[in-house]
Amino acid sequence: MDLNSRYTEEEMNLLAHTPHLIGSAMAFVGSSGFFGTGKEMFMSNKSIMSGIKEYPNNALIQAILPNMTEGVSGAMEKIKVIRDWGRDRLKAKGVNSVETYRNAAIEDVKAVAYLLSAKSSQQEADEYKQWAMSIAENVAMATTEGSFLGFGGERFSDNEKQFFDEIRDALHGSVI
Repeated sequence: MDLNSRYTEEEMNLLAHTPHLIGSAMAFVGSSGFFGTGKEMFMSNKSIMSGIKEYPNNALIQAILPNMTEGVSGAMEKIKVIRDWGRDRLKAKGVNSVETYRNAAIEDVKAVAYLLSAKSSQQEADEYKQWAMSIAENVAMATTEGSFLGFGGERFSDNEKQFFDEIRDALHGSVI
């Protein structure tokens, strides 16, 4: 069954935006400072785009990621549409702090879990969830928290562990 017949445009936007939301929220819950958060955001984007190579047979992941083989302008337009959709969604939800951003991320992860269980094959859903969790983990491991001049600190802070568990529970736990 074709993706366009399984998912609405709004649902596809949610599925495409949620990995970005997971990565950004994970970067924000840590206390990595300016440069650390920058490294985490870079890792988020890198981890998101890795889905193209890591899941070449997953039609859903392939459909929601920009395809550079179709041209840079088309890929950039797809990125812009998802970015704008996500920005408008967060604005409509009144997201104005790290805490409300985190809550919005968990809410959207739960909505994605519901969509995957209702409309995807088991393999497609499992791979999407693995990919989403790898984004969260890679971002959390991108830098240390609580270090001084690069010395000390921990790779996976308590805040990041807690948020990681919330994402996992939302993806694999209860349905909305």
